[in-house]
Amino acid sequence: MKPERRSVIKCVCLVLTFLFSGGYSSVHGQWNKPDSVAGIPVNYDESKAGSYVLDDPLTLANGEKVKDAETWMNVRRPELLELFYQFEYGFTPEPRKDISFDVFEKGSPALDGKAIRKQVTVSFSAKKDGPEMDVLIYLPADVPKPVPVIISLGFTPNSSRVDDPNIKPGEYWDRESQERVPVTEETRRWSFDEQLVLFLSRGIGVAMVYYGDIEPDFPEGITKKKGVRNLYLKEGQQKPAPNEWGAISAWAWGLSRVVDYLETDEEVDPNKIAVTGASRLGKTVLWAAARDQRFDMVIACCSGAGGAALNGRDFGESIAHLTAPSRYPYQFAENFQMFADYPKHIPVDGHLLLSLIAPRPVLLQTGNQDLWLDPKGEFLAALAAGPVYELFGEKGLETEEMPPAEIPILNTIGYYMHEGGHGPNPSDWDIYVEFMEKHFNLDDEK
Repeated sequence: MKPERRSVIKCVCLVLTFLFSGGYSSVHGQWNKPDSVAGIPVNYDESKAGSYVLDDPLTLANGEKVKDAETWMNVRRPELLELFYQFEYGFTPEPRKDISFDVFEKGSPALDGKAIRKQVTVSFSAKKDGPEMDVLIYLPADVPKPVPVIISLGFTPNSSRVDDPNIKPGEYWDRESQERVPVTEETRRWSFDEQLVLFLSRGIGVAMVYYGDIEPDFPEGITKKKGVRNLYLKEGQQKPAPNEWGAISAWAWGLSRVVDYLETDEEVDPNKIAVTGASRLGKTVLWAAARDQRFDMVIACCSGAGGAALNGRDFGESIAHLTAPSRYPYQFAENFQMFADYPKHIPVDGHLLLSLIAPRPVLLQTGNQDLWLDPKGEFLAALAAGPVYELFGEKGLETEEMPPAEIPILNTIGYYMHEGGHGPNPSDWDIYVEFMEKHFNLDDEK
């Protein structure tokens, strides 16, 4: 990578960290921890994290124990899903009948012959003014098909992520005007080039999606009729009901529509579809995989509170921070706000979210300096989800000792903490590929 591009990427990482982690800034490589966010104190002292009791994922609502995988899938899993729908992410609707897929590029040579590029526009309704989602797909050129694919949910439009002039020009949401504006050379903010080439070189396809194509990431997204949730409001309804979908659930729902398309592509292996995202999009991909079993693997970066981290720990970001009026209450069901002052009382938690993904592989990737999003809380959640995976004969973490930075655990439940802060480091993508190769048995197919 050219030094000037590396410098740009580093700067953008810091900007995204500030915008999307909600509590970190970086100055000369030192990560600062805010004493309070939205006027709410933040604890980073492990000795003050408090005590909590985790609900047993293998105990049914009637108190009976789950003793086999069939009971888990048919009884306990639906029970837990209902709780997450009701109290955290909100219920989602079935897709409309007028959703359509315009495959306007069916397969063109790209990236100096390394890839075949496909482009699809998903129209969420027959309305000409949208909303619609662009899906950019690169498949490795010279490998047998079908191939595994990882869906990468991003913070910027596809044409901003890859240096390829043949990508459909994208638009991003301007937060000040709350309108969509075109991507230009001056406003390009990110490059996924090296990661993309890495996946392709290992026989893995990549599908890219901009989360803003699905639902805007600001409170007025629903009231200004800007996103997909507005399409499903009932007559006279101004906003979703307290137990209906927030923005995270909308983004996850949109990811399921990507799978709808991928299942029709004969060059994609429908049994090897992974999904990845960072920060709030780390929360999103966990929820997407929890609610839709067609995601065969999930790699969640720095998902923190509202994701894999445990609600009962008083450490870093909390439900109160997430749902404060000045922050992100719109990302969750309105009912989630009831637990801002009573986080230990919410009937859902990070370990239960991970349990819903069983027996499919899940990798939690974080940073040892990202205390705002509680790396230890994510580890403890993964540890507590282990018994569900073991019910299927799969491996949990198999250790109660949290590994140091740079030492991955790549079991069916995986955990990897890099040396650094929020978001993925360049070297983390090698771990992602290794996890995919191991659990999709890609080495055996070469």
